[in-house]
Amino acid sequence: MPSSALYVARTGLQAQDTRMQVISNNLANVSTTAFKRERANFSTLAYQDARVAGQQSSNETTYATGINLGTGVTVQATSTDMTQGTLTSTGGALDLGISGDGYFQVTLPSGQTGYTRAGNFTTSSEGQLVTAQGYVVQPQITIPQGAGSITVAQDGTVSATLQGASAPTTLGQITTATFANPAALQATNDNFYLETGGSGTPQVGAAGLVGHGIIQQGYLESSNVSVVTELVDMIECQRAYEINSKMISSVDDMLKNANQSLT
Repeated sequence: MPSSALYVARTGLQAQDTRMQVISNNLANVSTTAFKRERANFSTLAYQDARVAGQQSSNETTYATGINLGTGVTVQATSTDMTQGTLTSTGGALDLGISGDGYFQVTLPSGQTGYTRAGNFTTSSEGQLVTAQGYVVQPQITIPQGAGSITVAQDGTVSATLQGASAPTTLGQITTATFANPAALQATNDNFYLETGGSGTPQVGAAGLVGHGIIQQGYLESSNVSVVTELVDMIECQRAYEINSKMISSVDDMLKNANQSLT
């Protein structure tokens, strides 16, 4: 029994350590544009059935209750909270926020398409609309040198006043991608997500269509991390870790007691 209790407490320490890592990552990214907080989900490990309810206790009776011993806890998964963060005004012509569902599409160095809600874009030396890392936004939008009065409509249409022209010229349209299960997207570095089998295939369309949010020029989406919530979760995690540590100390005392009694 004591050795089993030690194992159970160890699984509790490991689980709470993982949870603290998730909380730490949330707090570290509290100011990251469009960051989505994560949560650690737990599940019980296998149970040991020392006695099953309904099992024969004698020739004429059965046990009304059983003896079911749990073997601990494990981290089942980490889930992402895709709740939209607050749209904060920046005034930047190439700062774009999505109000509603949808992700910007970006070509990553691997050739894969990355999906992000961080719309803090800029232009490359060739005038292409790119992320801060230099990754090209899809569909490609090229802004000619010297263009002024860049505007992005709520449906993603990009226009600018070119040199020598009095009326704005349409340069292209930024589309957004939506997923049946966005919580199953795989988070990767630099604020990007990748498509997975669980997320479903991307549904690409113009912003503002059914199921697609609108694009707000001059705004960026803030992180959806609540510092208060994370601090409360951190305190709860610390207490759970302390309890499991205390359990190990208690079982160790029991084992010492047993060894002293037998010698």
